[in-house]
Amino acid sequence: MKVNGECHCGYISYRAEVDPQRVLICHCTDCQTLSGSAYRTIAPVEDGTFELISGEMKTYIKTADSGALRSQTFCPECGSPIYAGPADANSTMLGLRVGTLAQRDQLPPKSQYYGDSARSWAQDISALKSD
Repeated sequence: MKVNGECHCGYISYRAEVDPQRVLICHCTDCQTLSGSAYRTIAPVEDGTFELISGEMKTYIKTADSGALRSQTFCPECGSPIYAGPADANSTMLGLRVGTLAQRDQLPPKSQYYGDSARSWAQDISALKSD
């Protein structure tokens, strides 16, 4: 599926291709901290299809629990996270942040990872009051 997205302020824009069947939720504590939320929703990019249309992203390299270096990219103006992937410059395995995609309503998650780190209150919010 062809997708396009941008950061909150519009400085960064991009396009890519994703497989809607591979969209996932990650509950790891790094995703919780880096997103400022209970989990992160990710759309893996089809190999080599990410194209930056405008702007220049800032990158933060973090060390995962496994010891692997992970590149976290975001808008230097508004801070919106755009994608993450291996810090290896030769890798094209990227995970887009679904919240930045124009097609986010068409990309419901199909799986969850790191369930042991999941916040129990985030598992079923259907009963919460909604205004």
